Amino acid sequence: MKSRAAVLFESPGRYQVVDVEVDEPKAHEVLVRYVASGLCHSDVHYLDGSHAGPLPMCAGHEGAGIVEQVGPGVTGFAPGDHFVASFIPSCGRCRYCAQGRTNLCNLGAHLQNGPMPDGTYRMHYDGQDLHQFLLISTFSQYAVVSENSLVKIPNDVPLETVCLLGCGVGTGLGSAINAAEVRPGDNVLVLGAGGVGMSAVQGAALAGAATVIVVDPVEFKREMATTLGATHTYSTIAEATDFVRSISDGQGAESAILCMGQPTNTDVANAFDAIAKGGTVVVTGMAANSEPAAIPIHLLALGGMQKTIRGTLFGMCSPPVDILRQIDLYRAGKLKLDEMITRRYQLNDINSAVDDLAEGRNIRGVVTL
Repeated sequence: MKSRAAVLFESPGRYQVVDVEVDEPKAHEVLVRYVASGLCHSDVHYLDGSHAGPLPMCAGHEGAGIVEQVGPGVTGFAPGDHFVASFIPSCGRCRYCAQGRTNLCNLGAHLQNGPMPDGTYRMHYDGQDLHQFLLISTFSQYAVVSENSLVKIPNDVPLETVCLLGCGVGTGLGSAINAAEVRPGDNVLVLGAGGVGMSAVQGAALAGAATVIVVDPVEFKREMATTLGATHTYSTIAEATDFVRSISDGQGAESAILCMGQPTNTDVANAFDAIAKGGTVVVTGMAANSEPAAIPIHLLALGGMQKTIRGTLFGMCSPPVDILRQIDLYRAGKLKLDEMITRRYQLNDINSAVDDLAEGRNIRGVVTL
């Protein structure tokens, strides 16, 4: 079948909206119709060349939609079901899934290979095979994806809103709750106030943090952060560090969560300096390839520091469980999703959405399909 889709043919480059061909679903695959997709900074990394991936590629990885057709062997979905696509597939059987750590599922080994796990493609353009970004390609009206990449959700929640649960919300929320292990009364720093950072702010607030301090150079984002749970905002890490030390007997924050689009070694070092003894730095943003960071390892154990630097993938969430929990929080009014959506775009305006993200004009832009 035909589908309109945003395709990246070269990097650095711009998305081109073209008609692509989508195959029939094979065994354990599902033909889906995407209703909406959030635009994440990861989608821009591959466009601007800061990260490399197989091309040509149909982009997008934060989407929600409706099941149109199921392939042989699919038992968990039927036509008409609503879903959120998870950019991390979950097999439910490997050692990580068995431990409840489905964000580390062994199927993740296929995410950047190019074709589907069986070595073939489901999307084509002008005789060319197209790589489906993270196996889901949410910037297409239709796509064939593995049933392992979908989470079935209730049919009464707005797909144009809960699409954010496919990446940014779980990544940020989990960075605070799971990775930073925020506790009631903690002082928490959140560096970067885009969609992921704002979700980390909400996660820290939900976990009971006494102080949630946001650092972002964009005034609009700092103002928005105060409506989503931030207690204080600063334009620089130096100002934020001075403040958190002033309220903690000179100790610093219990945790610092790096949610900027491309954290650097300097950002990690500054955050490490800003946390207290026993504190944790969580690296959430996707850093560009760089020289290895010089970690002051003598401060990890000696001198009573016992500090931790921790990486996180999808906020250490278990998508099949946590996406449904997040929907419950949204329904209860405890997780603000609509408020994070600054603007909605048509698919043909995808590059305008990219520009707005890059210039700091959006918390989250949503592309409607």
